[in-house]
Amino acid sequence: MSTFRPLPQSPSLSALICFESAARHESFTAAAEELGLTQSAVSKTIRELESSLGIQLFRRVGRGIKLSAVGRDYARDTAQNLHQLEHARRRAVLSGQGKQLLKIATLPTFTNLWLVPRLPEFLTAHPEIELEFSTRLIPFDLGADTFDLAFHYGDQNWPETQMTRLFGEEMVPVCTPDFYAKHQLTTPESLHHVRLLHMASRPRAWADWFAKSGIEALPAAPGLTFDQYAMIINAALSGAGAAIVPLRMVTPELNSQRLTRLGSHSLATDAAYYIVHPAGPLSQTARAFVDWVKGVAPKQNQME
Repeated sequence: MSTFRPLPQSPSLSALICFESAARHESFTAAAEELGLTQSAVSKTIRELESSLGIQLFRRVGRGIKLSAVGRDYARDTAQNLHQLEHARRRAVLSGQGKQLLKIATLPTFTNLWLVPRLPEFLTAHPEIELEFSTRLIPFDLGADTFDLAFHYGDQNWPETQMTRLFGEEMVPVCTPDFYAKHQLTTPESLHHVRLLHMASRPRAWADWFAKSGIEALPAAPGLTFDQYAMIINAALSGAGAAIVPLRMVTPELNSQRLTRLGSHSLATDAAYYIVHPAGPLSQTARAFVDWVKGVAPKQNQME
């Protein structure tokens, strides 16, 4: 005859907050400082949580702690659930104030260099909408992460979503006027003798640009590689070398002559920027933001 074993009681919210902090820091002391508790109180809460769940969340290593394998999984799920609770709380508070919250996943460089300078226009037109941005670099489950919208760069390959193309990417070589004058960069061939700045996700950008300029040989000069356009643009502005970057990302610098464009050729890529939302109808709030983005994106590149 089988014995009925009741499920363990669900942990309290305070215990989960305590665990999430301890797991993030892998330190009871750091969690105590963050939460305004004593180290012994955090340790006691974790022991009680482990006893309640019947699992070991941390391994004691010397005088420190490390998450166990099951603890690491539980910490990830706990952090996500706590974030969703906080998001729901904020959305409810704003709703009570007559405002709507829009949660948007975005790309860091795109946000800093293209989106943020244009946001005041949207905020002025829609004072009733609050925006919350979080960084996401690859496609994910929009519904599970409670995002309303997302920006994406790449192919039109995000399953179970509706993707609206905003614009493609036109890449151009740039450097500072001083760098240009110092190295006499009057022809594409002259770039063979200077340091080139590369984007890790576009490893063939320079080679493709040289080929388009009629130069088949790859540049022999050493270079620097970065994983974000903000970094490569700052490196170019500092005079570290010549960079090949999206034209839209450096338009202000070109207009102010802080950067100079090199050569007459640009490099168009097959990938594009998209605004993405879960399949199905959009809320009125999300629709307002999508319509605004489509309005400020170049109309000739939009795909309705």
